[in-house]
Amino acid sequence: MEADVPGTVLKRERTRDAVLELIESRSPGDAIPSERALCSLLGVSRPTVRAAVDELVAVGLLVREHGRGMFVAPAKITQELVAGDRALTVPQAAGAWSSRLLEFTTLQAGARVGRKLRMSPAAEIVYVARLRLVDGAPMAIEHLHIRAELVPGLSAQELESGDLYEHLRTTHGVHVHEAVQAIEPTVVTRAEAKLLDVPELSPALLFERLTSDTAGRPVEYVHSLYRGDRYRIVSRLALGPAAEVAPDREGHHPGIPPGDFAHGDAITSSTRGDVQTGV
Repeated sequence: MEADVPGTVLKRERTRDAVLELIESRSPGDAIPSERALCSLLGVSRPTVRAAVDELVAVGLLVREHGRGMFVAPAKITQELVAGDRALTVPQAAGAWSSRLLEFTTLQAGARVGRKLRMSPAAEIVYVARLRLVDGAPMAIEHLHIRAELVPGLSAQELESGDLYEHLRTTHGVHVHEAVQAIEPTVVTRAEAKLLDVPELSPALLFERLTSDTAGRPVEYVHSLYRGDRYRIVSRLALGPAAEVAPDREGHHPGIPPGDFAHGDAITSSTRGDVQTGV
């Protein structure tokens, strides 16, 4: 990297890119050179290195440990959003997800939740708060509000096993059809920070989701707080029709011996091993 790159902003950007290359060449938990060593390696000043490193720490790619140095942060959990033909079609998020129940009770909806669920503020809802974990590490706090009339006898144990929407369908005859979800940036409070094991006022993603059944009746209102340093959303957009691929006249597919699909049998893949987030 040139030591005389003009412009403070460009220097910082080049420095950030160079440190990013170091991060991407290592594994989570690996150390990276000290700020002093990076100054020498990249030919830039200490303030320039510190500004670039501070940015990478803030976005959750680096971790500083007092007295030990800087380390590559744990990989972020990625949730991909794509357009689908089926209701509630969302690709699975990475990692092994589990839940820890924080609160389970029945109470009055109140004005705000009542408006969301199109019900009287005095009507009852089932309120559930749970901590979501990925590979044992806290990832999100979820607050669920479900119309109590739709789930008589719902227990805390039922919420901890299997898929909630599948349970609503098979046990309570509630067929969810559509969900409208909004995402916006926020920061965590002191209480939330303690549950998520992050500093107070750390960046987070706020999810709000309203789920309706096949008749258009609101079933569930959820707001969730996800760690900004460990979770990211990726969108896949279809900007045009897919290109048509001419059929292979010889019936040969790379990696598969010729002749196995001579009769036009379909090739399927089941290599994806991600675990669904669960809702």
